[in-house]
Amino acid sequence: MTKVEKSMKQAAQTISQETISQLREQFEEDSIARIVQNAVTQTSADDVALNRSTITDNNFSFSILLDQWTATNQKRSGRCWMFAALNLLRVGAMEKMNRKEFEFSQNYTLFWDKFERANFFLEEMIRTADRDTDDRFVAFLLQTPLSDGGQWNMAVDIIRKHGLVPKEVMPETESSSNTRRMNAILTERLRQGARDLRRNIQAKHSVRTVKANILQDIWRILCIHLGTPPQTFLWQWNDKDQHFHRDGILTPQEFAQRYITLPIYDYLCLVHDPRPENPYGRTYTVEGLGNVVGGEKVVYLNVEMELMKEIALRQLQDRTPVWFGCDVGKQMRRDLGIWDCDLFDYSQLYQIPFNLNKGERLHYHQTRMTHAMLFTGVDVLNGKTRRWRVENSWGTDNGRKGFYSMNDSWFDEYMFEIAAPRSMIPANLLTAFDEDPIVLPAWDPMGALARSRD
Repeated sequence: MTKVEKSMKQAAQTISQETISQLREQFEEDSIARIVQNAVTQTSADDVALNRSTITDNNFSFSILLDQWTATNQKRSGRCWMFAALNLLRVGAMEKMNRKEFEFSQNYTLFWDKFERANFFLEEMIRTADRDTDDRFVAFLLQTPLSDGGQWNMAVDIIRKHGLVPKEVMPETESSSNTRRMNAILTERLRQGARDLRRNIQAKHSVRTVKANILQDIWRILCIHLGTPPQTFLWQWNDKDQHFHRDGILTPQEFAQRYITLPIYDYLCLVHDPRPENPYGRTYTVEGLGNVVGGEKVVYLNVEMELMKEIALRQLQDRTPVWFGCDVGKQMRRDLGIWDCDLFDYSQLYQIPFNLNKGERLHYHQTRMTHAMLFTGVDVLNGKTRRWRVENSWGTDNGRKGFYSMNDSWFDEYMFEIAAPRSMIPANLLTAFDEDPIVLPAWDPMGALARSRD
């Protein structure tokens, strides 16, 4: 028997009592481990591992600071991508209306995203009806027919087709602020609908009437939970100087056209994906990712980190906030509002190295895009970015009244995506958008933001 075979045979053995005794003895002889055990059994591991010097070094001042408004609150929903997009757009709307505070209705865009995504799912079920339900892609779709998560392009597609309304016109409901039960009902109806569509296709019956009936039920469920979206509304307001304004009767499309001040239909998405098999300078998409049938394909241009930082900085220098996607939960202290790669020293706490690099974390499912937010400031010293000001959508009870500080080192490790105007992307990279994007599988981490609930 070779050494490799012996090793494999040994690796396949069960854990012996001898091994357990050795581990127990080693731990008991390790005085540091026992001190840490005493601490962590009485206090959270994060509190014990918290790096005090990182906190004291983190100053909430920024050389470029844009926000003068109140942070929003997505509550118990996964609408971060939608909130981040509408938070970006409300800046220009507030300036145009001369208002100190304003929000577009996140409930309105939620309604249309759910309805459009239901249609998207049903069309995918029709397209893949010749595959078994345990086919990996079909099973993936059935696992999550629709979620709260999404991407920049998906927000733009909803706005392009359905417009926007002020929050006063379609305010939050219990279900928009807490989507779990509504999502469960919608999911059950869609899975039942998938069964009915597949049965009719296999029997060679027409499926369009079946699909229409499913969508009728989805519409009914959404109206019950979220309210009925308006076709027109009267818009009037008092500005911050107490002057009265009235725009008259508007459609949501007219309102969006009037109060969106950024060229969002000309924005492109940049990602940083350092996996060797995904080269920089190429565009990528994710199979089955989208919400509006016939809408724009979700396409990312993979760029090096320094370029992503440079383009984000240039937008902030132009006094425009930046929509971005990241892995929010890593090295984050919610009450303090800090992200920093050295915030928690877990290696010292456990005396164990944690050394996966960013590409390896993507490969081994240790990181993915989970949350979208907005950059509203940055601190620059001698031409180099040091930390970033972040507007979150978790309300005003955490961070600095809902705003956070992101260290530049954290940006390197856990930032994945920004949206930027085409005009800011180097000309030699724009040609990549003329080529067919490389298609990543539906379960790739680059598509995870559309399945997230953060």
